[in-house]
Amino acid sequence: MSVEENRVAASALDTSRKQTRLPKMNLWRRAIVAVLHHLEKGHLTLVFPEGDRAEFGHRTSEAPAVEVRIHRERTFRRLALGGHLSLAECYMEGDWSCSDLTDLFELFLINTRSFRGIHLKGTATRWLNRLMHWMNANTKRGSKRNIAFHYDLGNAFYEQWLDPSMTYSSAYRYNEGQALETAQQQKYDRVLDLAEAKAGDRILEIGCGWGGFAEKAAERDAFVHGVTLSNEQLTYARQRSLAKNFSENAQFELRDYRDTDGSYDHIVSIEMIEAVGKDNWDHYFSIIHDRLKDNGSAVIQAIVIEDGRYDQYSKSVDFIQKYIFPGGMLPSPSVLKKIIERCGLKLVHEEYFGHDYARTLAAWNERFTEAWPRISSMNFDERFKRMWHYYLAYCEAGFKAKSIDVGFFKVVRAF
Repeated sequence: MSVEENRVAASALDTSRKQTRLPKMNLWRRAIVAVLHHLEKGHLTLVFPEGDRAEFGHRTSEAPAVEVRIHRERTFRRLALGGHLSLAECYMEGDWSCSDLTDLFELFLINTRSFRGIHLKGTATRWLNRLMHWMNANTKRGSKRNIAFHYDLGNAFYEQWLDPSMTYSSAYRYNEGQALETAQQQKYDRVLDLAEAKAGDRILEIGCGWGGFAEKAAERDAFVHGVTLSNEQLTYARQRSLAKNFSENAQFELRDYRDTDGSYDHIVSIEMIEAVGKDNWDHYFSIIHDRLKDNGSAVIQAIVIEDGRYDQYSKSVDFIQKYIFPGGMLPSPSVLKKIIERCGLKLVHEEYFGHDYARTLAAWNERFTEAWPRISSMNFDERFKRMWHYYLAYCEAGFKAKSIDVGFFKVVRAF
């Protein structure tokens, strides 16, 4: 630590000692305390393994107040050396807990400016994670492996906590007191309305999930050709189309979007671009251009990261990329628009609804918690449980703090 960091840590400790007597501070404890002293918005109470407490920030009605309990001494060293990824790993291993994960992440996000310029993360760790992310590149073989990592956890797993439509993307116009399934159906209707889909139209769905969109499109007598790289999703979607009598309006295939052919009236891709990978974004939109009829339209539902956060984000590896969606990457709105134009497409409509995603994620987390006794019987352990709670809360906070957003992007061929 620098002289200035030691001074900051000492100042934080002096302030805290007015209320409590703290244990002796070693190098790693001082490093973490020095960082937390930069907290300006909101309030954080840090509880040491011995039970002593230190408080940071200011209590206000506009920002969260959270309590973080450190259960194992090793946590301080791991956080100081490993940064935000170690924060996740320590949580998964039960080294720390807090009063509300979503509030904690939101607290960090709204204090981004205050924390700017503070670097605890080791160079070796950073480059190792970048290497691992590079190894998860979305080649055709890599894409299938990456999709299987997340979606082939088993249909039974997802059935426990998704809504009955088995929709794993943001709901739309999700109002308080409304059923999640209703808001998901509203999303599908909005996508079909934006596409201006009508009876007899052929729709290519890139990333068809478990068949929820295809079922809704069949109600309008449109035909959906859905492609996926998940064996589990393929089996479920096919069985669904037979059980719910829309098999004549749907065809599901295990196929990479890069291997599709033919032309379609419309293309729909709901939260698929996040798994494509930065190096494949141009190819993705070129495929959309080539598969669209001259008068066709495509609707992409995409999660985007703030333009101001994109550069730093694109050069690092976060928790989601390492543990949830290997090979994934979020575009920013401006990056997305440049690629759309570069690939011969024209953006004719954009619409954002990140607040609906925050509510969707909160509902998923609640449903996951309620379903845990059943999920745990499927041989998923406590570490897996904490990882998923961390993931869902991490994303919810991002949408609440508006560091990420989700939107509909309607495009047509420019030439």
